[in-house]
Amino acid sequence: MAGRPLTLMAVHAHPDDEATGTGGVLARYAAEGIRTVLVTCTDGGCGDGPGGVKPGDPGHDPAAVASIRRQELEASCEVLKISDLEMLGYADSGMVGWPSNDAPESFWQTPVEKGAARLAELMRHYRPDVVVTYDENGFYGHPDHIQAHRITMAALEMTEDLAPKVYWTTMPRSTMRRFGELMREFNPDMPEPDPAEAAALAEIGLPDDEITTWVDTTAFSGQKFDALAAHASQGENIFFLGMGKERFGEFMGMETFVRVQDTTGAALPESDLFAGLR
Repeated sequence: MAGRPLTLMAVHAHPDDEATGTGGVLARYAAEGIRTVLVTCTDGGCGDGPGGVKPGDPGHDPAAVASIRRQELEASCEVLKISDLEMLGYADSGMVGWPSNDAPESFWQTPVEKGAARLAELMRHYRPDVVVTYDENGFYGHPDHIQAHRITMAALEMTEDLAPKVYWTTMPRSTMRRFGELMREFNPDMPEPDPAEAAALAEIGLPDDEITTWVDTTAFSGQKFDALAAHASQGENIFFLGMGKERFGEFMGMETFVRVQDTTGAALPESDLFAGLR
């Protein structure tokens, strides 16, 4: 480790994902002098177009959307002081069941070994001490999040000599309940979900006592908010921006993870992704 900086690598699916789940840790560790590497797997072309035009609607141009979202991603990285941005450039697969899931060039249709080999090359280059990505369900079942998980875990097998600490992002169930309350507070006319949808939502995240790592990023919540705001073209889909910075900081100041690989023996629960490394 002598002669090179401690390095955090976050592997995300789309532009804006870096801010939602890991904006706090990226900003915090950058401020502590740790090299922060963001790998974004897709171009975000299935996001909203100018004026809020939706994928599949007349006037939606995935290539133009991807171009806008790259600029926004670069602005977000500037806010979070991310050291290195790597874009794999796969086509956004869209939400579950969208026709874009089946596009041959989509991330979802990319062979895992192919994506993993490209990511493994980046891992060998940056030699991360900590790697963060999603769990096997992509946190909430998005195809590109699931694929990001798959290629990350496969790339780690290809580079097993590096042996970084590995984490999956998650959310405490207690926070998910508070999120539901906030949604109703900001959208009083929002209909109650049907029982099946409510049951699925209740399974997102983990019981609080199963979370291994709680990182306080409250001091960096303003940067996290501004990084999300940098993705202005997707503002309609980013509920958290409607809270304002103060409420956002109260709700989003703690980022939580499950540690799935470790060679340091650092005790659990942790309050630092780099526990045992410094």
